[in-house]
Amino acid sequence: MIILHLVPKTEFEGAPVDEPFLAAHYAADGFTHCTAGWDVLSHVANNVYRHTPGDFIVLEIETERVTAPVRFEAPVPPPPADHPLAGHLFPHIYGPINRDAIERVTSVRRAEDGAFIF
Repeated sequence: MIILHLVPKTEFEGAPVDEPFLAAHYAADGFTHCTAGWDVLSHVANNVYRHTPGDFIVLEIETERVTAPVRFEAPVPPPPADHPLAGHLFPHIYGPINRDAIERVTSVRRAEDGAFIF
């Protein structure tokens, strides 16, 4: 199964290429946030990162090759029942992402207002 991780381009490109990738927020959260599906990624990106400047990329990650534990978990706090992501489980990677699990790195386009275009 392919899961998606949105990351600032400079963060990924600045990481050592000969080591597994560890997202900057890992230390604070204890896992790497991912999504399952481009529609969910679009919703999250445009609601959380729309006003964050800079270029972003998407890591397309094959869960069967990730060496760290991958758990599908509900967001905390859970969204209200009428929210578009109510009941959705998010894949979280509990460790570094081994490079051979990254199937593809995709550039992300953005509109002038910062909206992500997938």
